[in-house]
Amino acid sequence: MMPDLSRRVFFLALFVAPLLRLPIRSCLLKPHTTMDSDSELEFEMPGVLRMYKTGRVERFEGTETVPPSPDGDTANGVASKDVVLDPAAGISARLYLPAGVEPGKRLPVIVFFHGGAFMVHTAASPLYHIYAASLAAAVPALVVSADYRLAPEHRLPAAYEDAFAALKAVVAACRADGAGAEPWLAAHGDASRVVLAGDSAGANMAHNAAIRLRKEPIDGYGDTVSGVALLHPYFWGKEPLGAEPTDPGYRAMFDPTWGFICGGKFGPDHPYINPTAAPEEWRQLGCPRVLVTTAEQCWFVERARAYAEGIKKCGWDGELEFYESKGEGHVFFLPKHGSDNALKELAVVADFVRRC
Repeated sequence: MMPDLSRRVFFLALFVAPLLRLPIRSCLLKPHTTMDSDSELEFEMPGVLRMYKTGRVERFEGTETVPPSPDGDTANGVASKDVVLDPAAGISARLYLPAGVEPGKRLPVIVFFHGGAFMVHTAASPLYHIYAASLAAAVPALVVSADYRLAPEHRLPAAYEDAFAALKAVVAACRADGAGAEPWLAAHGDASRVVLAGDSAGANMAHNAAIRLRKEPIDGYGDTVSGVALLHPYFWGKEPLGAEPTDPGYRAMFDPTWGFICGGKFGPDHPYINPTAAPEEWRQLGCPRVLVTTAEQCWFVERARAYAEGIKKCGWDGELEFYESKGEGHVFFLPKHGSDNALKELAVVADFVRRC
């Protein structure tokens, strides 16, 4: 059964809600019938993003930003600032430091990747600023909300490259000392307690960064992080799973988006988007603990359930935790951040990080 798409949460759910609200024919990539070459569409996700055949891109979602709070957030006292983690690679992030951290005290570090279908939003988006600050306070932890290059200007695997570069930069900063070291990470970041996390597309990135870590260990650090937290992860595949709709029209609203994001380089069963298609790679996930959260009405709920069920079957030797919110939709905890269910999910994530 298709979720209720009338609520604002599905516009903010950072994926294809606008597609699901319109007839298939109006959403497929059909050029305008005008002589103006700059109005011919290459791709459109109504209400989110539009790309023209000339290469011009318009974004309608995820463009609003808020400044950091270096003196501390009025709601929770969490201080935040924008930094460049790796100038050579162009990796920037917004850092969050909980209030009242004693000098020399080391905190777990959460490297967080925002969602947005790989196409919209930044670490400075209001929804993500609120969530990251709330997570930093709840653990408490030092949160590194990393920015990354967005499609379609930078197709996949650009975001994956940036995610791994961010992880390496954070580990180096936590172990650094002396001039030039990022002070918050150098003073308070515990390199032995790094958790990769993200929501939706960002959860996909966290998973793939942990896969890559086993293939490419970080010098002097190793091939595992302490944990991976996948919040309503965006995974997909050619064939339906579980109770996922089998209607070709429904699935045709999702498949073209992945092809657009990656420029057709990776099929719908590539391990980037479908971990179950490559169990031999999946079992090499570079962490001893995984948290998977989802929601009953999430478009990708069957994929999250399959991930939780399949990771043990694939041969991964670690601890899995699974949490599903009833009656909620995809990444509801962002627009409904103060609701009871959102606070419950936040508590689950915070407890997971504390145990990593």
